[in-house]
Amino acid sequence: MSQENEKQANEKQNHDLQKEHANFITPLGDWSRTHHCAELSAKNDGEEICVMGWVQYRRDHGGLIFIDLRDREGLTQVVFSPEIAPKAHENAHIIRSEYVLAIKGTVRPRPDGMVNAGMNTGEIEVVAMDWKLLNTAKTPPFAVDDRSDAGENLRLQWRYLDLRRPRMTENLRLRHRISSAVRNYLDELEFIEVETPILTKSTPEGARDFLVPSRVNNGQFYALPQSPQQFKQMLMMSGLDRYYQIARCFRDEDLRADRQPEFTQIDIEMSYVDEEKVMSMAEGLMARVFRDSMNIEIPVPFPRLPYDIAMEEYGVDKPDTRFDLKLKDITSIVKGSGFKLFATAELVKGMRVAGGGSMSRKEIDEHTEFVKIYGAQGLAWIKIHETEWQSPIVKFFTEEEKDAIAKALDLQVGDIVFFQAGATDMVNAALGNLRVRLANQLNLIPENTWNLLWVTDFPLFEYSEEDKRYVACHHPFTSAQDSSKELIKTNPKAAKARAYDMVLNGSEIGGGSIRIHAAQDQFHMFEALGFTEESAYAQFGYFINALEFGTPPHGGIAFGLDRIAMLLAGVSSIREVIAFPKTQKATCLMTNAPDTVSSTQLRDLGLRLREEQKKPE
Repeated sequence: MSQENEKQANEKQNHDLQKEHANFITPLGDWSRTHHCAELSAKNDGEEICVMGWVQYRRDHGGLIFIDLRDREGLTQVVFSPEIAPKAHENAHIIRSEYVLAIKGTVRPRPDGMVNAGMNTGEIEVVAMDWKLLNTAKTPPFAVDDRSDAGENLRLQWRYLDLRRPRMTENLRLRHRISSAVRNYLDELEFIEVETPILTKSTPEGARDFLVPSRVNNGQFYALPQSPQQFKQMLMMSGLDRYYQIARCFRDEDLRADRQPEFTQIDIEMSYVDEEKVMSMAEGLMARVFRDSMNIEIPVPFPRLPYDIAMEEYGVDKPDTRFDLKLKDITSIVKGSGFKLFATAELVKGMRVAGGGSMSRKEIDEHTEFVKIYGAQGLAWIKIHETEWQSPIVKFFTEEEKDAIAKALDLQVGDIVFFQAGATDMVNAALGNLRVRLANQLNLIPENTWNLLWVTDFPLFEYSEEDKRYVACHHPFTSAQDSSKELIKTNPKAAKARAYDMVLNGSEIGGGSIRIHAAQDQFHMFEALGFTEESAYAQFGYFINALEFGTPPHGGIAFGLDRIAMLLAGVSSIREVIAFPKTQKATCLMTNAPDTVSSTQLRDLGLRLREEQKKPE
C-alpha cells in the first residue's frame, strides 16, 4: 500500500471510530467542576472531586486504564479500575487523545515507586468512579504537548490546537499578567483609559497605512491607525491630563520575527511634564511589570546612554549591554595608510573579540556573508599571534600604524579584530549587528540577566535618500531640544529631539518624546519636513486647529506589549505570544486571510480590480 493510500485508510478508520464513539457523548447536565487538574495534591487525599478537560495520553495496562487529563492549569492522572469502579471502567476503552471528559472520582496517593516528580500532581491520582464523554476528537495533526516538533506553518494552520499546549498557554497567561500589571500601576497613578478610533485619516510620515474603502463615501478611504499619536495628544488638549490605552495598531511594512501587521501598544500620555517625569513613570511601570508578571525585582533608575555614544560604541541605537565587545573608531589612525579602502573611507571601525584568534576561516567567511546583509562589501580581520599578525591586510600597515591600532583596541595575543570601512550608517549597522551575532555564538551573554537602559538625545531628523529630503526620526510631533530650535531651519541634521527610547537586552521596547505644544513650532517642523502651509492644513488641519486653543505642555511614551511579552517569555518571535498571529507574508494560515471578495462587495465600495479574480456570489 502506498503512503498516500495508507494515510487515507487511517483517516477513514479514525473517522469511523469517531462516529461510533459519538454515540457515547453525554450532556454535561448538572455536573460541576470542583478543581482544575493541576490543583490536586496529597492534601486532597480521600476527597471526592470532579475534573474536566482533554485527554493528553491514554495507557491501557490490560485491566487498568490510565489517562492524563489536561486543562489550562496542567495535568492529573486518572485511573479506571475494574475492581474499584467496574461501571466507570466498562467503556473507558473508547477514550482517545483530545477527547473531552468530565470525571468524578476519589483522590488517592500513587502507589510506592510510582510518584512522578515531573508533574505538579505527580504524588496523587484520581480513581474514576463515574465519567462523561463530552466530545470526541479527530486525531490531531501534531502532538498537543511541548515535545511536539511540528513546524511553525503547521502550528499556525491549526492554531487552536497549538494554543492547548502548556507552553503556549503560559505565554498567553504571561501576556495577561503584563497587561494587568500595566493597568493596575497606571490606575494607581490616576491615568484614565480611553479608546481611540480604529477607522481614521491617512496621513504621511510613517510606514504604509492599511486602507479601508468607504461604502457610504465611494472613492474615499479610512486608514487603520499606526498609533493613536494625534488622538492621545488631543486628549491632552481636551484636559484629560493623564491617558493610557492598550491599543491595537496597524502598519503595512515588511515583517520579521519581532514585527506583525497588527500589534498591541501600551500607549501613555501626560500633561505638564518634562522628560524626567515621563521616564520616571515609565521606569516604575516596568519595575511593576517585572515584579507582578515574573516575580523579579529590577533596579531603578535605569542607566542613560546618549544616542551618539550608543552609535559610536555599539553601532546601533538599541544596544545590548549585557556584554562588552565595543566598537572603536580608528579612522584617524588609518587615514594615511597604504590600505586604500581604509585610507579613503568616511569611517573605519574595529571590534576586538578577546580570545577569538582560534576562529576558523570558514567561520570568518560566514561572518563576512552576514555583514553583506547590511550593505558591506566584505569584512576585514586580523588575528593577533604571539610573533605576528595574521591577515591579508597586515602588509599595508606600518609598524607605527600597527602599534596605534593595537593601543586603540587594546589588542592581546589570541585576539581577533574585525574591521569595517565605508559610509557611517553601513559601518555601524554591519559591525553593530555582527557584535550581537558573535556574542550569541561565543556564549558571551549571561543567562537570566535583564539590562534596561534609556537611549536619549536622538536626532530630530534623518535624511531620506529615497525622498531627497529630511524626515522625522520619531514622528513630526516631537519637540526639539531648546538648544536645537534654531537648527531646525539652519542645520536640521544637527538638531536634537526631546526623545527617549527604553531598551531591554538589545531590543527597543518603548519610545516616546515631549511633544510640540505650540502651533508656531509645529508649523516650523512641518516646514522642515517639506510641507507648505496649504499641504500641512490639508493633512493635519484638525490637529493644527486644536493646538491653537491653549495646549498644555505634554509628553508620553508607547511600549510594544508583544515585544515585552516575547522577551520575558524567552522566545525568539512575537508570534509565540500572540494568540492568532500572521506569517511573515502577513497571512493567516488558519482562516486563509487575506482572501478575495465577491464582485458585489467591490461594487458596493465603488472598486474594481485591475485583474479581477471573481468570487462566487
